[in-house]
Amino acid sequence: MGSLFEELDAREAAARARIEELRQRIAELTESLEREESVLSRLEITREMVTEILGEAGTREPVHAAEPVAGASRFGEGSPIGVLTVPPWRPDLTVSVLPRSYQDLMEVLTDTGHAMRAGQVAAAAGLSTDKSKIEGLRSKLNRLAERGRLALERPGLFTMAHPDAEGASGPVR
Repeated sequence: MGSLFEELDAREAAARARIEELRQRIAELTESLEREESVLSRLEITREMVTEILGEAGTREPVHAAEPVAGASRFGEGSPIGVLTVPPWRPDLTVSVLPRSYQDLMEVLTDTGHAMRAGQVAAAAGLSTDKSKIEGLRSKLNRLAERGRLALERPGLFTMAHPDAEGASGPVR
């Protein structure tokens, strides 16, 4: 009968070893889970803060204003979805309200003085002329046209909407 008890002992030892190994894996997974939950928590907090900041940005005066007016916005009424990267053109909004990459595109079109295609704008701005990059640039140019800062002479041919405006910032109306 000694071999039966020895076999039971061996099987118990093997089961205990597997249990210990599983407990170690559970501890490692619990630690990994806690790390990932911490990362997720920080990302959620960051998203909330960015949403808060962007929500406030559309309701405050520009930093250079002498005294902010409560509820005033340099883009008019606040957007229900946050801040617009490219606000619609108005006579009192210069190109300086646009992000730098958009300002650069406007400058290229102002400097050339004639209509250009997206690929030509990319080359003139010193940007990549890869097809994928030009498509992204075309999206920016279309956004500028939709918001009244550029005009389409023909489909795909962009020009300044109103080259005589201060900072070349608006369309002919």
